[in-house]
Amino acid sequence: MATAVSMPKLGMTMEEGVVIDWPLAIGGAVEKGDIVLVIESEKAEVEIEAPASGVLRHIYIEAGETVPCGTLLAAITDGIDEPFDTDAFHAAEDHPEARGEGGLQVRGSSEEKAQVSSPKKSSRNPIAPAARALARKLGMDPEEIPGTGPNGRVTKQDVEAYAKARESLFQVDQGVSLEVLTSGAGDPVLLLPGLGTDASAFARQAPLLAERFAVHGINPRGVGLSDAPESESYDVAQTASDAAAICSGEVHIIGASLGAAAALELALDHPERVKTLTLITPFTGVSPRLRAVAEGWQRMAFEVDPGTLAAGLLPWFFSSSFLADDAARGRTLRGLAQTVARVPASTLQRMVAGMLKWSNSRVADLSRISAPTLVISASEDLLVPDAASIAEAISGATLREVEGAGHAVALEAPDLVNEAITAHLG
Repeated sequence: MATAVSMPKLGMTMEEGVVIDWPLAIGGAVEKGDIVLVIESEKAEVEIEAPASGVLRHIYIEAGETVPCGTLLAAITDGIDEPFDTDAFHAAEDHPEARGEGGLQVRGSSEEKAQVSSPKKSSRNPIAPAARALARKLGMDPEEIPGTGPNGRVTKQDVEAYAKARESLFQVDQGVSLEVLTSGAGDPVLLLPGLGTDASAFARQAPLLAERFAVHGINPRGVGLSDAPESESYDVAQTASDAAAICSGEVHIIGASLGAAAALELALDHPERVKTLTLITPFTGVSPRLRAVAEGWQRMAFEVDPGTLAAGLLPWFFSSSFLADDAARGRTLRGLAQTVARVPASTLQRMVAGMLKWSNSRVADLSRISAPTLVISASEDLLVPDAASIAEAISGATLREVEGAGHAVALEAPDLVNEAITAHLG
């Protein structure tokens, strides 16, 4: 009997993974639970356990290759001598599907892939005539549809998939629906990402939380498939109001950076809705450095490709020791490029405007927060200097500082962050 080893779907926005290493040679004995494979996905290397005992009979995808989730990678058989047809097994077990394969289930996810070395692309995708006709029939702008054909060409199948994804968006306001990525069951947890990012910012937290909770990763207005209404700014209070519309009753709120600002707004304006509050690298005032980085970020977003933008942002988000690790820096750069590609420059510009309007507007109100609060800071955070003061201002708040980590602490030191969040949610 043969057992398939396939590319898993491990994160909210994971659509593909890179095979990094096969620790065993073909014919090597393996026990269920042994490490049989190492992959790279969503800014991290992950060890994959064998789903069955036996021998590693055949490898279909060699190290270094990138394949969609669900792709057959290898086969494990009970013994080396049993009959095994590699082609027939491949035909029966290979199911490369980027969306909804095990793990986290996705509502309307469409991840635009950005290669780190890719050149700047035109804002207008090539569109097949049949695709354009179908988009017009469905009342959609074909320019907004990500293409999967050659050179990003939008196909009729892309239009159909996009229309289906749009049906599952979550309406939060009149004419405004958001992409919400969900997983797990239990008490609801809302994940609020920071400036210029999406729910993949919590790639290292969401799978663990989904073991105990119903996790909802929100892509804010203009991010991913979420609607992008015309506005001079996307205000922090509006982001909080959108989040409040996602779930009814009490919820655990986890926000990072600008998402932590929205989490503070939720705790102040809707205290009855917040069961616990977790603030990762929060701020109440925009520091001169943060403002300069944000303004440079939005300028680059209009002018350069995602890979170049990610390379410019990386030193501001991570510590020196993390950046010194070539492998970690490389995979994080690839993941960050994919993330920033899902945030249009116009959306980033509106986010920055909303952040600047909100700056220093809530300092005097922090003492009114009554929800159990955890504040996570990072000792090498270059962008946010006041996380500790926020913890001091909120009655009974717990401060957890992660030594040696930068602003993107949830990605750089996930084990410590997960330990603190798990203990706080209790």
